[in-house]
Parts: sequence; C-alpha cells; structure tokens
Amino acid sequence: MAMSSQITSPNTEAAILSRVIQVEEGDLSQSAAEYLLSVRFGEHHVARMKQLSETAQQGKLTTEEQAELDSSLHVSNLLAIMQSKGRRALKHSTQ
Repeated sequence: MAMSSQITSPNTEAAILSRVIQVEEGDLSQSAAEYLLSVRFGEHHVARMKQLSETAQQGKLTTEEQAELDSSLHVSNLLAIMQSKGRRALKHSTQ
C-alpha cells in the first residue's frame, strides 16, 4: 500500500491551515492552549483507526475505508499541529 499523501505533502489541508493559523508567542491564552492539549480521539474512533490500519497492512481496504483512514490521519495531523502550538504557548507563558 502506498503511503498516504496526507502525511507527506506540504500542501495538505493540515499543512496549509498550520501556515494560515500562525500563533505568535503570547497570542494563545493559557486556557486555550490547555484546551487544545486536552482534545483526544474517543475510544471508539481509536479502535476504528486501529482496525483500518490492520486491514491496510493486509492490503484489503476498500476505497471508502481508505478515504476514512486518510481523513482520520488528516485530522490527527491537524490536531498534532494545533497541540504543538498549544505546548509552545504554554512554554512561553511560564517564562
């Protein structure tokens, strides 16, 4: 199976949004940063992603399942970017 373009392309929605939302030091409140760090996928979604990943490793994903997995990876990447911004904001608020 080919690696999803969601992970490698600098032109995914997550990468573009990251460039659009340029949070400068001090621009993100502590409560907003803490909220971003608290956001998590639910247990059901994590189990579904694991199931899709296992099916993908076997090369048996349907087109719809591949799209679902790609979308989940996209959201995961976006969340990671936003949480990174939250961590940086908290780091700078304590200095």
